[in-house]
Amino acid sequence: MKLLAVETSTEACSAALIIDNEIFEKFELAPKEHTKLILPMIDALMAEAGLKVQQLDALAFSRGPGSFTGVRIATAVIHGIALGADLPVVPVSTLAAMAQNFFNKQLEDIAFVGMDARMAEIFWAVYQRDENGFAQLLGNEVVTPASQVGYPDVTGAVGIGSAWGVYAEELVDALGASVLRYDSDYLPRAAEIAQLGQYAAQKGQTVPVELAMPVYLRDKVAKTELERKAVQL
Repeated sequence: MKLLAVETSTEACSAALIIDNEIFEKFELAPKEHTKLILPMIDALMAEAGLKVQQLDALAFSRGPGSFTGVRIATAVIHGIALGADLPVVPVSTLAAMAQNFFNKQLEDIAFVGMDARMAEIFWAVYQRDENGFAQLLGNEVVTPASQVGYPDVTGAVGIGSAWGVYAEELVDALGASVLRYDSDYLPRAAEIAQLGQYAAQKGQTVPVELAMPVYLRDKVAKTELERKAVQL
């Protein structure tokens, strides 16, 4: 299978190409530069592989949660390519990609994934490694104050993501003995979007482009100035 993936939901920007389980990736930490970088990254990957878009089997993108603008960039790029080449799409959770990044590197089987969502909230999900080594969601992905996170009755979990750099004390207090350690440096990457996208595509879980929608988790993407000030008090 040949699948192209993009990820632009955080300060990192990346594109990846998976060809018969081999992954090629372009990755750069470049806040607010995603619109300038993502298309040249895609072009470079395709040129290096000697492929045209029409030779791909499917596309995948980071559907969120994450930066509102970043999620929209990934969605728009993949929509454009999919419409032009009539390709199926796999929307992949940003938090799942972070968990997969962790599972690819570490031995523990449970990841408490938290991403700073601003406005005194975090994007939160619990993922477990399945029998094939892929991230499987336990429960739901939510946006919540760090002190109110929900979690299953598990032990030996590892906390990952930017929320652990901002709200570590609140998260440790809320999770107690369930969390073994934490690492705030994990970011979503297109390599894991491609990996999870291929896994889903092989199970027949692609969707037509018109159904490939972003997921923001927040009902209101932008709060009023009054609400923002209230959160800061």
